[in-house]
Amino acid sequence: MQYGCLKSFGDKGTSDVVFSLRNSEGRPEWFYSHSSVLVSKSRFFADRLSNPGSGSCIEIHCSDSTYDHHVNLLRLLYLPTDSLLDSLDSVQSALAVLQLAIAFRCEDVTNCCIQYLEAVPWEDKEEEQIVKEVSELGPVAMPILARIQPVDLSATKNVFISAVRFATSIGGSCPPFGDELKTSAQEQVEFMLGGDEDTPLVTADDEVKSVVKSGLPQVCSLFENELSSFLLVPDITAEIAETRILQCLSDVEWMCNILPKMDLMKDFVCSWGGMSRKILEIVEDKKLDNAMWVLKVKLIEVTGKVLEAVGYGNVILPAPFRVQLLKTWLPYIRKIKPLLDAKADEDTDFPYKMDEDLCQSIEGAIVLLVLALPSNDQADILTDWMKTEQLKYPDLSEAFEVWCYRTKSAKRRLMEGLDRVGNTTISL
Repeated sequence: MQYGCLKSFGDKGTSDVVFSLRNSEGRPEWFYSHSSVLVSKSRFFADRLSNPGSGSCIEIHCSDSTYDHHVNLLRLLYLPTDSLLDSLDSVQSALAVLQLAIAFRCEDVTNCCIQYLEAVPWEDKEEEQIVKEVSELGPVAMPILARIQPVDLSATKNVFISAVRFATSIGGSCPPFGDELKTSAQEQVEFMLGGDEDTPLVTADDEVKSVVKSGLPQVCSLFENELSSFLLVPDITAEIAETRILQCLSDVEWMCNILPKMDLMKDFVCSWGGMSRKILEIVEDKKLDNAMWVLKVKLIEVTGKVLEAVGYGNVILPAPFRVQLLKTWLPYIRKIKPLLDAKADEDTDFPYKMDEDLCQSIEGAIVLLVLALPSNDQADILTDWMKTEQLKYPDLSEAFEVWCYRTKSAKRRLMEGLDRVGNTTISL
């Protein structure tokens, strides 16, 4: 029966039930209703009115903040079921009415509020409120939270792999306006991997690692190719080429950031070491003497992460590789630091600098790297350091002191060993 067509809320002439809504201050307001509507639309009111001693007046206490929502619920009871959805016009209102509908066991209104809240978009603040309040309403309201429920591991992994492929442009070039989408994909890949105290959404299993590893050479190769072609670019198009190079280097740096989270930093270090000489040959070309300072600083930042990974023992590689890594980048770091400082002294607005944290982390990593090398390799690097005019940075004096102590100790051990051998011979 369509009660909304026969009786209307507040019709005093046909009413047989009166509601007294009392706000927090205790002031009542009267609303005229009909038992036939209440009984059919609310099990709470049906139970209440079935009691012979209940009388025709129902008193409800409510706060100022819920007063209007109580009135709204009573009005909704008079609407046909197929009109309820159209009467809901906001997340806040629907959420408030839902809580009351569940409390008063109004099944039709409850179902419509759930359907509405499940389908409409939520603002960030609304989402927080919905999660908090719906979670307290029990299983009946859980469909509302379907959009934020945990996804099964297989579906999450598929999304992650697709994002990695897009972020590294595996399987084809990006579409128009793809750079923005690629950047977004990279950010979400980092987020899904988690970090610090965050819970990772994806476990780096063999399949995931394989996809990421297959993207690394492509990203590195693209950067290397763009950089190599820059020396052949006419000046008129140099700015466009520079933008492409920096974007490619940004992709390389992104790989450097995510690979440690998957225990794949060794792959990055090996790739970076393999292309370092060629990178520096291009960057140190005369054409770039006073250009692309941002590129030069970015290269130092990426190299700093590589040196840290090797120097602190997070990536284990043979001594010859470590020696080559140091001998490749140490002269460049020694050269570029004073140049950047001089540019900053000339122009206080010069933005491309090696900040103090970067300088300290690189210097610390280099000292550790030197001290972990075979003694003769340490001697070569320290000799080269003392021959240069740039002794201040990186400062290898700590490594030099340790090397001197070790060398002296080693010589003493050698002499003691020879003495023991000689004494043994005489006694025979």
